[in-house]
Amino acid sequence: MTELLGRDAFASTTPKSAPAGLLLGAPIGMVLEIAGSSSQVMLDPQALEVLVDHADPVMASAGSVGSQIKMRVGSTWLIANVRSLKLLDGGEHRIAAQVDFLGEGDEEKLTGKLYRFRRGVTRYPVPGCPVYPVSTADLQQVYAAEDRANIEIGTVYPTKDIRASLYVDAMLGKHFALLGSTGTGKSTSAALILHKICELAPQGHIVMIDPHGEYSAAFKTNGALYDVGNLQMPYWLMNFEEHCEVFVTSDGSENQIDSDILAKCLLMARAKGRLGQEIGKLTVDAPIPYLLSDLTNLISLEMGKMDRAGDTAPYLRLKTKIDEIKADPRYGFMFSGMLVADTMADFLARIFRLPGDGKPISIIDVSGVPSEITSVVVAMLSRMVFDFAIWSRGEPQRPILLVCEEAHRYIPNERNADASSVGRILGRIAKEGRKYGVSLGLITQRPSDLAEGVLSQCGTIIAMRLNNDRDQAFVRAAMPEGARGFLDAIPALRNRECIICGEGVAIPIRVSFDGLEENKRPASDDPLFSNLWHQTGGEEEIIARTIKKWRSQGR
Repeated sequence: MTELLGRDAFASTTPKSAPAGLLLGAPIGMVLEIAGSSSQVMLDPQALEVLVDHADPVMASAGSVGSQIKMRVGSTWLIANVRSLKLLDGGEHRIAAQVDFLGEGDEEKLTGKLYRFRRGVTRYPVPGCPVYPVSTADLQQVYAAEDRANIEIGTVYPTKDIRASLYVDAMLGKHFALLGSTGTGKSTSAALILHKICELAPQGHIVMIDPHGEYSAAFKTNGALYDVGNLQMPYWLMNFEEHCEVFVTSDGSENQIDSDILAKCLLMARAKGRLGQEIGKLTVDAPIPYLLSDLTNLISLEMGKMDRAGDTAPYLRLKTKIDEIKADPRYGFMFSGMLVADTMADFLARIFRLPGDGKPISIIDVSGVPSEITSVVVAMLSRMVFDFAIWSRGEPQRPILLVCEEAHRYIPNERNADASSVGRILGRIAKEGRKYGVSLGLITQRPSDLAEGVLSQCGTIIAMRLNNDRDQAFVRAAMPEGARGFLDAIPALRNRECIICGEGVAIPIRVSFDGLEENKRPASDDPLFSNLWHQTGGEEEIIARTIKKWRSQGR
């Protein structure tokens, strides 16, 4: 490795037995060192300079970081990705490139072309093996979609016409994550992927939790849209842990006392109804309808059994909190007296799109939900997806995709953890969901704020530009070894460009996303200050209308 080779070494590397098609393209270097997945190649700068003006944009970018090269071993072509470049000192300049092997394809005997590409390497080259630039024709074979369900989402960089495909079953079977800093086109890209999945499976079952109310605009025609106005989510569907998050406000030892009282009274309230009486061994978590008035009456009865006035404090705390929530119109979508009937079957059918009726996605807009219970609502929806999958085993399978926007808010790491139930249930879905047919799609701008281990449970990672060093390091740790060369491009990605690696693609790829029609885009455009600050007039009416909505909390 210390003895540098002269220019003649590259000229003599074309095999004498090479097919006629190969002789048209001179080698651009040779293999210097082989070490498993990552190896070193020496490139000839003069050979690369000759290719700079090549008509094929893929050939023109040969030898640059993120580009691909190929080498011939027996009757197969090996494809490798250039991870890094370094100039070697010596009489004649040479470039040392670290490369990661991506896979191999068979060689067509007459033309030397590559076909039947597959991931993995069965036989490595030896040092001295000539290295050739990859062409657009080669990449068409490398990225050709296999004969399995896939969606086309864009074009492979740096080509203009090679389509990038995601394998739906592999992507959803092992969860996926879409990561990108604010302003990189993350929401539009998420909408594009979901639209493509909906087109592929119009009878699918997708639940999307939308914390900012962006996606309703994108799925007006092919989605069911829910917000606080029509969600009608019965409070009795909460399990005991979620009841405690809403009704128990105390801390420390008082929290345990309040929780014990609530557990006892809640079980009695559930048992009072007709449905509760039909079940032999009723638990406090069972989704059995009960009246909030029954719950407060039972708390009052239990309080009456106390001897000392000081012992009544936890009962009063609980009763006051429940009465407060009942009277608050902001909680009407969940704690209304109209939601007492057993509507569980109807609720599941609506939310999980069973059947889909050509609208396979439910957009749950939680932007109007009071911030105190947003995490409880998300926890309930997530848990019901998971519980439905568990309790429907033995039935014909209906897999469900749960997509969570702003995922770092709901599955925070230990530094930001608030011990809420939503993080636990989403973490459990990440670990166990695929066994039961529940797929998780996480969309976040701060992957480093996600709970440790959740990102590594995602089989497919779609990484857009990340500006933060911690986020980049976090994603790098979660990605497979072979994708490291692509990861170095993450800070330099343009808007609506991404690196995709994992189960959903044959090999790691850099993709430029397709455009999306105006009526299919989420309402997430940034305001144009320079334009909007030139507009004037009608401010009094704007303020009046805003105050009216503000005071009535949007009703």
